[in-house]
Amino acid sequence: MDDHAARLTIDLAALRANWLTLDRLSGPAETGAVVKADAYGLGIETAVPALVKAGCRTFFVAHLSEAIRARAVAPNVAIYVLNGFAAGRMQDYVAHRLRPVLGSAGEIAAWRGRPEGAEPAALHVDTAMNRLGLRPDEGMDLVRSTRLADLGIGLTMTHFASAEVPQSADTQAQIARFSALQAVIQAPESPNRAVGASLCNSSGHFIPGVPFFQLTRPGYALYGGNPTPGQRNPMKPVIRLEAPVVQLLHVPEGEAVGYSGRWVARRDSRIATVSCGYADGFPRNAGNGPDHPGGSAIVAGRECPFAGNVSMDLITIDVTDVPESSLRPGDFVTLIGDTLDIDRVGVAGRTIGYEILTNLGKRYRRVTLGD
Repeated sequence: MDDHAARLTIDLAALRANWLTLDRLSGPAETGAVVKADAYGLGIETAVPALVKAGCRTFFVAHLSEAIRARAVAPNVAIYVLNGFAAGRMQDYVAHRLRPVLGSAGEIAAWRGRPEGAEPAALHVDTAMNRLGLRPDEGMDLVRSTRLADLGIGLTMTHFASAEVPQSADTQAQIARFSALQAVIQAPESPNRAVGASLCNSSGHFIPGVPFFQLTRPGYALYGGNPTPGQRNPMKPVIRLEAPVVQLLHVPEGEAVGYSGRWVARRDSRIATVSCGYADGFPRNAGNGPDHPGGSAIVAGRECPFAGNVSMDLITIDVTDVPESSLRPGDFVTLIGDTLDIDRVGVAGRTIGYEILTNLGKRYRRVTLGD
């Protein structure tokens, strides 16, 4: 064994291909990219330049700190900060040419006092989530009574709650509410006709007849997540996670493996212990026990189930069916990749693929391809 570190391979060519697929679906609308949560775990400094190379010119982050990092590697793009306007940091928005997403009367008033030369902000209208943004009637009152450019606003947006659910009535209601707002903004007599609109997230690109408006903002699908659950994934896988075998053990029938003894050998078994665990961001809930089948790994070409709990730094795997000559300490097993895509790993860990991505650990040895 050369190293204890699990190996995370990031395929930047696949990332760019996924953006281009979504860009084609968007038609004449501009396609942005959501790179919050450290580019869904891939790293802002890794993902943003690759997306710029693909042609992306507008990015969305959650925190001001993420926006500053994105600006450092992408000097000529638009960067929006989704989690509201941090008014005490006005100088940072201006210095780094960042665009806050305004979601309350207080934030709008604070942004109105921006210095000359500030980038245009976005206005968030909440059409379903009850999380961030103005209520639809508040947004409608604002666009009917105010010239948005005077408030430093150049974009309106909302966020889908259930875009991944086929034929969702809630999604259609959101589209109707946001479209009604855009009809007022784009009315012939409106002073706000130059203000753009952004509606579609990843799954929104696949809703039949959805209006793309001027800008889309995919996230999860860029990184290989399936934007159409229950159907074939149209996106390319972007990450692969492999971990080295630390030790191979023979466990007699009837003996337990791991904390709390939740997995008991039903036959004389061989157990591979690999160097990865929940401290690396792999879900603890992926453990295999009597109440949950848990996760698995691909070992020498075979899919093998976990044996017992996922530990902080280690995972134990039942490799009894793998020929002894095919596996030895130092060999790598696949935890994410091939048939084990991020959505499937999420289900096995009693979570979702989004959390699998955003929890990717700092101890991995990261390898980038297609740079």
